[in-house]
Amino acid sequence: MKIGIVNVSSRFSRARADAVEAWMATHYPDRSVSVVFHPASFSKHGHFGGDDATRARAFVEFANDPRIDAVWFARGGYGSCRIAEAVLPRLESVARKKRYLGFSDAGTLLAALYKAGFPHVAHGPMASDSVRRDETARRAINWLVKGDEASLEPSLANDPRPAVAFNLTILDQLMGTALEPDLAGHVVMLEEVSEALYRVDRMMFHLTGQSSMRRVAGIRLGRVTDVTPNDPDFGLTPEEIVRYWCDRSGIPYLGPADIGHDGDNKVVPFGPR
Repeated sequence: MKIGIVNVSSRFSRARADAVEAWMATHYPDRSVSVVFHPASFSKHGHFGGDDATRARAFVEFANDPRIDAVWFARGGYGSCRIAEAVLPRLESVARKKRYLGFSDAGTLLAALYKAGFPHVAHGPMASDSVRRDETARRAINWLVKGDEASLEPSLANDPRPAVAFNLTILDQLMGTALEPDLAGHVVMLEEVSEALYRVDRMMFHLTGQSSMRRVAGIRLGRVTDVTPNDPDFGLTPEEIVRYWCDRSGIPYLGPADIGHDGDNKVVPFGPR
């Protein structure tokens, strides 16, 4: 099993790739599962891991390569929205058979793939997360290799409805664009990192105000971490903010989700179970 790792967002360091490769060599010495980094993953262009054309070409090459069994996003940051529409028409039938895993900024590409009918895309740990803890890496790799249900967010076991998961900022920015997927009837799981709570509140106002979002089955809230200080204190917890906007918009609030920008981030495959 060969997993292709590709960077579609911010700069990615060779040192982090070396750490991922060392982890794989230790835990899969027989190379029954191996990773290969696209050479362009270490490109630099201002903020980005290579210019838009380079990042798009790298993703398309790995997605269309029959020697690559699954695609794992290297890291998040920012940049995938600049290439998502450009890559979709270039993807061939072999690309539809693969699993794609990532979260944060990679959520834009996951949304585009899901909207285009790709059946195996999921929110979950990225390659750069895999060196945090052994269980984080195993969770991601086990899903990429075999769709392992033990890797999944726990609430999925008892809820047959289709689900998706996104960073709140990413989903909020997708709304109304050509990349917005149809989420009617879906359980939508949200998480966030490094945002002030007033910004979380403002994004929830915009997100829940969309007519398309008011057709979802409900919202679950993952972890909201590394919150930027508010002065004065905002006065509501992240859960209270989400409950408030769910109540105002008529969207059911379904409780917590075990996802977030941390090593405990669970896998959420897009679509029905």
